[in-house]
Amino acid sequence: MALTYQACLQATQVILASGSVPTIVGEAGIGKSALVADLAAQRQAKLFTTVVSLVEKGDLVIPVPPLTADSFVQTAQYGSLADVQFGYSHTLVAMIRYAEAHPQQEIIWFLDEFNRGSQAVQSELMNLVLQRQINTLKLPEQVHLILAENPDATMAGFAQSHYGVTPGDAAIADRTTRLVLRADTASWLQWATTVVAGQPRVTPLVTQYLTENPADLHVVGVDNATDDDLQPTPRAWERVSRAVQELDAQQLFNQSAVVAAIMQGNLGMTVGTAFAGFLTQHRPGLTVEQAMTLPDAVATMKMLSAAQQQQILQNCLQASEWPFCPADGQFAIAQTIADQADLLESLAAVQAAHPGVAQLYGLLTQIGLRGSQIEV
Repeated sequence: MALTYQACLQATQVILASGSVPTIVGEAGIGKSALVADLAAQRQAKLFTTVVSLVEKGDLVIPVPPLTADSFVQTAQYGSLADVQFGYSHTLVAMIRYAEAHPQQEIIWFLDEFNRGSQAVQSELMNLVLQRQINTLKLPEQVHLILAENPDATMAGFAQSHYGVTPGDAAIADRTTRLVLRADTASWLQWATTVVAGQPRVTPLVTQYLTENPADLHVVGVDNATDDDLQPTPRAWERVSRAVQELDAQQLFNQSAVVAAIMQGNLGMTVGTAFAGFLTQHRPGLTVEQAMTLPDAVATMKMLSAAQQQQILQNCLQASEWPFCPADGQFAIAQTIADQADLLESLAAVQAAHPGVAQLYGLLTQIGLRGSQIEV
């Protein structure tokens, strides 16, 4: 049974409390690492991470030759023997040092992409999971292990999985508890809108789009009808959020080709194009404030596409207050237009076919009605 983010978080807490080792299984980019980071924060635990897919045999434990004469053992009948010692990876050394310096604090060692490591590496790590020991090194009691894996075709429910993984040993499966994590838009949006250091984790433009299009959070390629080689994932949307913030900081929303390429490069053609269109509608190149105040607003406006120009004008018309013109001034403008019978007739004639014109026509009417109550 696949679990939502929050349900998987709760289940992982229970497994750790019971003294067992959880294995979180999920598609790439679905949020396994984020879940473990949240778990560590909730438990106030120190988090260490090893990406197993990047580990080669011998990276964790390296035999060290004898360094002194005492390391040699002379036997009466069988010759001289060397008492080989071991050198350990930086992560293991740092973890042991931290455990000694903070004996009361919990430590989580996250073995990410466990089944994407080679069989030799998995075998080397097996003693950690099965016996909490690797050669002569024993893990401190305060260290808890969490594994993460991508699906493989041998797992129930993932017969069509296409990941290049090395199925784990049956002994590992028998001594860990498998939790399958699935993408859940409601849980992800709750996580994304959480305020950290005064800002939401994900920009509101992304969360607004996914609120309106929840199915676009995670599209699994096997089940998708399109030919896109890239598909949106929760991790991809985090990258998109950072890109949107940078586009805003550099005032590059007016570069429609750049915006579209970045979105498609993260989310695939289908969803990337849709989100780029959403950005054009909500951030077409100039905000209402920028259109009203920037000295180069007119020059920027001329560089935009017709669709962007129209959207900016519509946004300005939709603004509840026009910062450059008081209410009586708005009424005066509407009244001037009203006196031009030919213009109003033209607007009335085309508003049915052009929603933007109909919106302008309706807005002018509202301003006129509002202005009729103004004492001048």
